[in-house]
Amino acid sequence: MRKPSSTSVAGAILLLAVATAGCGYKVAGQGNRLPQNLKVIAVPAFENQTPWMGLEQRLTGAVMQEFIHRTRFEVVGNAEGADAVLRGTVLRATTAPVVFDPDTGRASVVAVEVELSVELQDQRSQEVLYRNTNYLFREQYEITSDLDSFFEERDPALARLARDFAATLVSAVLENF
Repeated sequence: MRKPSSTSVAGAILLLAVATAGCGYKVAGQGNRLPQNLKVIAVPAFENQTPWMGLEQRLTGAVMQEFIHRTRFEVVGNAEGADAVLRGTVLRATTAPVVFDPDTGRASVVAVEVELSVELQDQRSQEVLYRNTNYLFREQYEITSDLDSFFEERDPALARLARDFAATLVSAVLENF
């Protein structure tokens, strides 16, 4: 059996590199498919159609922080003077028991579910750059029965949900999914 020469090995490596260079694959989350002329994105407070006070503020704040952290845009809360406006609506927020304590019959784990609709619109052309009318996010939290160590877990669960929603939304907007 004959050993391949170093020239043929180098040629094979070069051929493989050239063949895979134009295959179209890229790492997700690295692009920005928004128009290059956008400099300022406004994220006014989301509309809240639920009885949960403050939920819209938590979600709006998380989205603003995610845009600031991950993009080059100036992010403002007022639509005046912005190049694009991201409007959101909290359509529904519910809780439901998931796990019951076998001794007491009471819920020990609860799921919170939030449904949202968002739209990003170019202020100059009025073109809708991104729209999703059916975001659905869920998060679970435990309910303690020990009153001495009681700590309300709903707020941390909503904070996690808001961060997950914001990360998903910003990725979708940037990648134009």
